Amino acid sequence: MKKATPICTLNVDAEKMERMLRFYESSAKPVDNEYVALFAAYEGGVVHLYKKSKKGEFKAVFQGVGAVDEAKIWDPNAADEAHQPALKRELRPLGGAIRPFNLYPQIGSDEVGTGDFFGPVCVCAAYVAKSDLPRLKELGITDSKRMEDGYILSIGPDLIKEFDYSQLSLPNAKYNEIHDELNMNAIKAKMHNRCLLNLRKKHPDARAYQDQFAEPSLYYSYLKGEAEVLRGITFKTKGETAFPSVALASVIARYSFLRKMAELSEKYGMRLPFGAGEEVDEAIAAFVRKNGKEKLREAAKLNWANFKKLK
Repeated sequence: MKKATPICTLNVDAEKMERMLRFYESSAKPVDNEYVALFAAYEGGVVHLYKKSKKGEFKAVFQGVGAVDEAKIWDPNAADEAHQPALKRELRPLGGAIRPFNLYPQIGSDEVGTGDFFGPVCVCAAYVAKSDLPRLKELGITDSKRMEDGYILSIGPDLIKEFDYSQLSLPNAKYNEIHDELNMNAIKAKMHNRCLLNLRKKHPDARAYQDQFAEPSLYYSYLKGEAEVLRGITFKTKGETAFPSVALASVIARYSFLRKMAELSEKYGMRLPFGAGEEVDEAIAAFVRKNGKEKLREAAKLNWANFKKLK
C-alpha cells in the first residue's frame, strides 16, 4: 500500500504569518487562489500559507517528507497529522537533564535579529566544555527567547569574559545593500559558517552544532563559492533546547543585539521597538518625521513589508 504523504498543519497569528511570508518569499511559486497567501517549495516538500479565516486565524499547511521538520521551525510541538499523539514530546530547557547525544567539547551557533524590522542581524558561535555546564546552569542559560532582556544585559559582560565565542553583526546599511542578491537564509548561512570556522580553528576537537533554519543540503548550497566551509555540523531545530553551546550562543547574540538596538535608539533619538507589528509601523512613521526616510537604511531592513506600507 502506498505510504501517505506526511502533512502538518499549524494555526498561526498575524505576526508569525508575516514572518513566514518573508521567510518563504524567495521560493514562492505562482498560485491562482484568492485564499492562498503564498505557495512555496522547501527542501523535501511544499507549504501553503492560507489567508485569515472566519475565526481570525491564519493557517500553514506543510506537505512532503520534510513536513514535520519544516513545521518545527515555527512550532517545536508540530507533528505529522496522522501521528500527532505519538510524536508529541516535551522539550527540556538547559536547566534539566542534558540530552544523551550531546558530546563535548562543543561549539554551537545561533542568530538574533532576523524577526526584527529595526536593528542588525547578529550571529554567534560559542564554545562549551563539559566542565562549563555547572556555570551555565548557575546563570540559567537557556534559549534567549525564554530569558528576560534585562537579565541578559546584566550577565552579558560576564559571559563574554568567561566563555570563548565568535560573534558577527550585519549592519542595516550592509543588509540593505545585499538583500537583493542574498535572501535572509543565505545571509545567515554565511555568517554562521564564519563564526563556526573562527571557533573550530581555535578548538579543532570540538563538535559543531547549529540551530537549524534550513535543511542541511540547502544550507550548504548557500555556501557555494565560499573559500572555507565547515562541514560535519549537527543541525537541529530549536537547537537552543538541546545543545548548551547553541543556548549560550543565542544569549550572547541577543546581548549584542540589545546593545546595538540601544545604540541605534540613542543615535536617532527615539526608542526603536522589536519585532514587526503595529508598534513598528508607528515607529517607522515617527522615525521618518524625526530623521528622514533615507536614514532608515542605517537602522532597518527595507525589504520588509513594514517599509512598503510607508506612504
